[in-house]
Amino acid sequence: MYLHISKILVLALLFTCGQAQSQTADPAAWPKVQLHLHLDCSLSYDVVKTLDPSISLDDYQRDFIAPARCTDLRDYITRATRSIALMQTKQALRLVTLDLFRQLQKDNVIYAEIRFAPLQHLQKGLSPEEVVATVDAAVAEGIQQTGIQVGVILCTLRHYTAEQSMTTVRLVEKFKHTHIAGFDIAADEAGYPIDHHVAAFAYAREKHIPCTAHAGEAKCPGSVRETLASFHPSRIGHGVRSIEDTALIRFLATHHIHLEVCPSSNLQTNIYNNLEDHPIDRLFRAGVSLSVNTDAYTISNTTLDREYSLVIQQFHWTKQQFMTCNLEAIDHAFTDKATKKILREKLRKGFDASAN
Repeated sequence: MYLHISKILVLALLFTCGQAQSQTADPAAWPKVQLHLHLDCSLSYDVVKTLDPSISLDDYQRDFIAPARCTDLRDYITRATRSIALMQTKQALRLVTLDLFRQLQKDNVIYAEIRFAPLQHLQKGLSPEEVVATVDAAVAEGIQQTGIQVGVILCTLRHYTAEQSMTTVRLVEKFKHTHIAGFDIAADEAGYPIDHHVAAFAYAREKHIPCTAHAGEAKCPGSVRETLASFHPSRIGHGVRSIEDTALIRFLATHHIHLEVCPSSNLQTNIYNNLEDHPIDRLFRAGVSLSVNTDAYTISNTTLDREYSLVIQQFHWTKQQFMTCNLEAIDHAFTDKATKKILREKLRKGFDASAN
């Protein structure tokens, strides 16, 4: 009986200490890894104003930032339209990429993977190769300026043809010795089937191109299962609706499939009513590999610091839980072993140095 009471007291003390730590934690001081971040959804007002001085702050807040609650994912991503329209020249692509580095610096990010669909940037005559080369060169410039390591993921889109998907994945292959790091599929998950994209992901596997794929965001767990079976990615963008399928959760944990979780975005796309309902904590406790990400700095009007703070406030996560997620992100990053080793050392050193 006394031993039983002692165990209860120890558990209560640990819970109390965890709550105290979470309430005083300062994520701004922690080094971070971000794997899920859309370039064309993350333009600051400063860069928008530079690219088009006629756009007022009111215009920016109305057209570039989504409301707290959108109808669905399709509604949410319409806010990227004006950003993409601005990103049609080499100079614009360079400025937007460097602008994102500045935002990453503010979040104390040490490694990021940024993604975009290069075929959306051909309206003023650039070729797909010119688009990718321009962003790659801007990433190299940003790395030199900030020291932040960044890889680029090229996206095909759900509504694209099979030919467009193949064009995109072949761009990844063509730029394999640059900062171009992997292949993804994004856009309206609920509106379009995967059929047109199976060949592109098969090509990626054949060429050993790292892959992630958006799934389990706008559709049910069956979408995650279908994506895993057809595309064989090592990561899933979002994937939060996997929580609805116990067997799928076991599969993700057993096969070490990493989920790129974006809490605020999932609320805005109307998946969950509030953060309390969000499954990030349940997924973590079920042993699923995951990381915390922003998805879109501008459309979600957020920062990575803010996403961490929201999770701390709602679920009382400790510094150690975020450390675990960041290490998982490094393990699943589309970069080489030497870079991963450096990032792990930098991450541990930064977390150890932070007061809380």
